[in-house]
Amino acid sequence: MNLDDTIVAIATPPGRGGIGVVRIAGPQAREVAKPILRLKHDLEPGRAVVGELIEPFETEVSRSQFPVSSVENTGSRKPETGSPTRIDEVVVTYFAKPHSYTTDDIIEIAAHGSPVVLRHIVELCVAAGARLAEPGEFTMRAFLNGRIDLTQAEAVRDLIDSQTLYQAKIAAQQLEGALSRRLQPVKKNLVELIAVLEAGIDFAEDDVSVLPDRSILERIAAVHQPLEQLAATFAYGKIVHQGLTLAIVGRPNVGKSSLFNRLVERERAIVTATPGTTRDLVSETVAIDGIPIRLVDTAGIRQALDEAESIGIRKSMEALADADLVLVVLDASRPATAEDTALMKHAEGRPTIVVGNKCDLGISDQWSVVSGQSSAIHASALTGDGIAELRAEILGHVGGETGTPAEAGFLTNVRHQHLVQDSLAALEAATGAVAGKVPHEMLLLDLYNALRPLDAITGATTTDDILNLIFSKFCIGK
Repeated sequence: MNLDDTIVAIATPPGRGGIGVVRIAGPQAREVAKPILRLKHDLEPGRAVVGELIEPFETEVSRSQFPVSSVENTGSRKPETGSPTRIDEVVVTYFAKPHSYTTDDIIEIAAHGSPVVLRHIVELCVAAGARLAEPGEFTMRAFLNGRIDLTQAEAVRDLIDSQTLYQAKIAAQQLEGALSRRLQPVKKNLVELIAVLEAGIDFAEDDVSVLPDRSILERIAAVHQPLEQLAATFAYGKIVHQGLTLAIVGRPNVGKSSLFNRLVERERAIVTATPGTTRDLVSETVAIDGIPIRLVDTAGIRQALDEAESIGIRKSMEALADADLVLVVLDASRPATAEDTALMKHAEGRPTIVVGNKCDLGISDQWSVVSGQSSAIHASALTGDGIAELRAEILGHVGGETGTPAEAGFLTNVRHQHLVQDSLAALEAATGAVAGKVPHEMLLLDLYNALRPLDAITGATTTDDILNLIFSKFCIGK
């Protein structure tokens, strides 16, 4: 990728809208934009200027691709003889280097959101010497030019892809460098340990003190402990980033679909008094306290009466096996049955919440199948009783025993998690090397193996292949 090129792309989503933005970045950004703009004031850094998008006389290729009839359809007026054709009214913002997103000169042209107008602006810029931007190239330039590190660049994509406000807030924290700040003291301690050991080897003849084994182990532990705490945040961070799947299972007519509708807060699943109404999986994604949760309503589990119901029950068991969290629904107004007991056994070994539905009809004295269950809740899908407690219990399972991590900068990215695990493995090898009285030259190999993954998280030592893989997932124009 040539950082000296001037690039251009539409920065707003595809489709029609009130406003559409074309972004030009690079050393020739002003020269590329100048022939197609007629501005009321000169461009000044950090200021928006009202002007007109015009058809330059010298761009013959653009005339053939954007005929006068199309120009007139966008609401332009017929120009006077000898003056350029006016295409649209625009607002132009100039960001001068290095005070811009990419640290290059950037021109942003905000026009009316007609796809044909935005596409034509891009064509005019390409004709003037710019090239089309690759996916994520603006953000990659920001990274390569040192404006942001790799964790912040990845946070840009997470922010764009966020489905809930909480996800957006977490991505914004990462964009501000929360994870990098958390890693900084860890890397500092590790680098200091490496420097001391290197000095002890290089200047042994000058009586430079070498750390005793006990001090080395203490310093390794000071690096290992915060990294281990960071690695533990991935269980929660993964759910924040990707959401989780919650399967609602139970016998027919215990109120699974009614409970599903209560959680979705609309009539999404068909509910009748006839047992076995649900024959196929019904799913819907909701946000509970900012966490995206995919609810799956399943067919009632019992001895199938026909082939269609048998297929539905098989899908229910598959949904139970694949779910991150299982909601076992029982009828609290009736004694537990053998089918309830069998269903509980199927859910063993998986995170499970047991809900005694229909508590508005009374609670049976023989409802003992959930005795000993810490996650057992009485609720009524009909009246809404216990639904708030059920939501809180779901969030409790999402956050684990400690709930939502209080500190900022937790792991939400699989790449980061793998690198932290690699670093921890190298630190454990280093601990074993100290215990085995291995020479410091060999110990340093393990310490460097622990440092490299941490550098790769922020992008200090990341290969081009990894960078291309990361930025290829971005949208064009960002």
